[in-house]
Amino acid sequence: MEILITGGAGYIGSEMVGFLLRNGHEVTVLDDLRYGSNSLLRYVANPKFHFHKMDIRRKDLLAPKLAQADLIIPLACLVGFPLCDQKPTEAIEVNLAINEWIAEKKSDSQMVIYPCTNSGYGVGEADGVCTEDSPLNPISLYGSTKVSAEKVYQQAEESCTLRLATVFGPSSRPRTDLLVNNFVLKALKDKVLVLYECEFMRNYVHIWDICRVYNFIIENWDKCRNETFNVGNDDINMNKLQLAKKINEYCPVEIIKAEFTQDLDKRDYIVSSQKIYDLGFQCEYDLDTGIQQLIKMYEMIDEPWYGNY
Repeated sequence: MEILITGGAGYIGSEMVGFLLRNGHEVTVLDDLRYGSNSLLRYVANPKFHFHKMDIRRKDLLAPKLAQADLIIPLACLVGFPLCDQKPTEAIEVNLAINEWIAEKKSDSQMVIYPCTNSGYGVGEADGVCTEDSPLNPISLYGSTKVSAEKVYQQAEESCTLRLATVFGPSSRPRTDLLVNNFVLKALKDKVLVLYECEFMRNYVHIWDICRVYNFIIENWDKCRNETFNVGNDDINMNKLQLAKKINEYCPVEIIKAEFTQDLDKRDYIVSSQKIYDLGFQCEYDLDTGIQQLIKMYEMIDEPWYGNY
């Protein structure tokens, strides 16, 4: 299968490329390499790997690449509310407008697997669990652009949209601004974690399980086409204090609860991924595994801050 990945040099994409190549697919990555090229260098010897450096907003360059693909995976995105707030115009162009164009220009036979986010649930359901039928209430520009793009793809033929939990784990293009990854880094470097609104709940998923779910959907397309799925590890719905205590098991850290200071990130939800579990997908990588992997990764990195802003 010919697979086109936009933003494939990023945190998730750089790992997903390897999973798809190992499953025999032809993979073409489009990326502007704003965060460097090292994440993809390990694939250059593979004849099924192809790369083109470009700004995804260049429709004249994107159009011929798009036409050649059997499956489109649009990962290119300004991720997270801080970066989107810093660059609102670019966020709308990259996160929404170009996805509207892709959905319009792709043929009815071309498949799309679009990664949305649990951020669309905002503050979640009062005393309840968010499912795919729960109302979406994004509370940031980032969440709004992702939800709007999801709606566009939901109306397109041969599409599947995923609402990803907060991702954690190692990558050749690390992200240390993500909550688990960030907490582990601070525990190692600062030996202290200051928690704001520590009761806020979040759902998590290992980066390799995200890669695995893409392979699962490709292999089960007849069951997954034109569907929306939450993708997270239901065993890891936990609040910030619970997360900090788990990290403390592997990296002793002082935990301080900031009682009178609010968190700028107001996301607070419990999410169920039972819908995709019912089709046969199961997460393989737990939080303990991810924490231990992250500790090893940080021991190998001299300058460990890798964020999107």
